[in-house]
Amino acid sequence: MDGWLTSEDVLAGDSGVTAGDRATATTAAPEDGADPVPAEQRTAIQPKSDSARDDPFVIKRILPIDGPIRYGEWHWDDAGVPDGPLRVTVDLEARTISVFQGGYEIGAAAALLGTPDHPTPTGVFPILTKERHNVSEKYNNAPMPWTLRLTWDGVAIHGGSTVQLGYASHGCIGVPDAFVSRLYDIAEVGDVVIITDGQRAGVGSSLAS
Repeated sequence: MDGWLTSEDVLAGDSGVTAGDRATATTAAPEDGADPVPAEQRTAIQPKSDSARDDPFVIKRILPIDGPIRYGEWHWDDAGVPDGPLRVTVDLEARTISVFQGGYEIGAAAALLGTPDHPTPTGVFPILTKERHNVSEKYNNAPMPWTLRLTWDGVAIHGGSTVQLGYASHGCIGVPDAFVSRLYDIAEVGDVVIITDGQRAGVGSSLAS
């Protein structure tokens, strides 16, 4: 494997923990890299009241994606979406990342996440820094392009190589380069990333942190 997709560097290899095995608590592991998460279950955050429809943090649209998102697959559609605050959600159980602008989902992708030994933390994380050509000082200078740093101990959203079934990160959120480069272009320091484990939402749910 190239980049950080090696068992010696940033990713844990296929040793009983695969990205698909922990996709949901109630669904069997997928075949050929499929992530068994239907569109209506892809986004994080528990539903709240939909009374504030003009609130920029209330979800107004979910991307119309047919079938489950497979590893390496990503979607982006910001055509006609009005300006608004950015929110990024990650759900560990669904193993997906979603990008919202003003409450409209404009991006979604399958994500590589941590293992039990190196878990991806849950919580609300403002983006601390943006680092276009970052490398990992911790893992043999492995490339981590388009880094959006979430914690000072190394957890970040970043690119680096093709997202594949059978690998996991050491706590970071690994996504395809074409996806993370688009996110990097619009994200700003201070924008919020919300990481949950098994919480879902749909149109009318709140993304307020």
